[in-house]
Amino acid sequence: MLSARSLFQEILGNDEAYRLFCSIAASGEAQGGWENGRIAALVPEEQRALAPKIARHGADEDKHGRIFEALLRRRGLDPAPVPAGTDYTMLLERRGIGLPHVLLRGERPLTEEDIVTYLAHSRVTEQRAADQMRMLTARFGDHPEVGKALRMIAHDEANHLAYCHEELLRLVRAGHGRTIRAVLRESARAETRVYRDVSLAVMKRMGALLGWSRPKALALSLGIRAVHRYEQVVGRRRMVTLRMPQRRNALGGPAQTAPEFA
Repeated sequence: MLSARSLFQEILGNDEAYRLFCSIAASGEAQGGWENGRIAALVPEEQRALAPKIARHGADEDKHGRIFEALLRRRGLDPAPVPAGTDYTMLLERRGIGLPHVLLRGERPLTEEDIVTYLAHSRVTEQRAADQMRMLTARFGDHPEVGKALRMIAHDEANHLAYCHEELLRLVRAGHGRTIRAVLRESARAETRVYRDVSLAVMKRMGALLGWSRPKALALSLGIRAVHRYEQVVGRRRMVTLRMPQRRNALGGPAQTAPEFA
């Protein structure tokens, strides 16, 4: 029977598949850390109060990258090269999700509209991250090797999503509602396509490493495509709605370290 639990269990049980999984995750988190760090440094004067929260977001992402690298070291594994087709953050940038790197590498302050766009993009991608970590934690939160790491990252991703909701609602009240709604819709459409393509690429690589049969690989491919179709019709709504979170000021304090994974 194919399930998220059985698939992840297969990955955990195979060093090369586990190496690829952790390497892809570490690379994406490190990229997110760099992006948020640069945005925090370039926040315009009228939004300077956001800078510490954006910096905290980046520090969390950096921490997550170190956690995945530490999980590799615990098995005596080196990071694997990340295949281009599995690089979620790179493909998102190509689709126009996230502020352009050429902008972030410069020194010119961002505009308030850039910050609105950044937060709307983040609200979509953090929904994906929070959903994935919630699913993994529900199934493997007590796992002796990865459980503690998954719980820590899931807590942070929930904070990131709460922060995006709260700050976007503040910006809606400040008159940016129309822009936010448009960017959320556009971002959700693009993100679901990227997620489908990345999922297919990752499953193809995992199938080769784990020796999946052709029928199993086909079934997984069809499942990924079915999820994408569902998100196109119904599931995408969870990425574009805004509601005040229970966790208020979720990124209002300093980033918490993870010394046991350093």
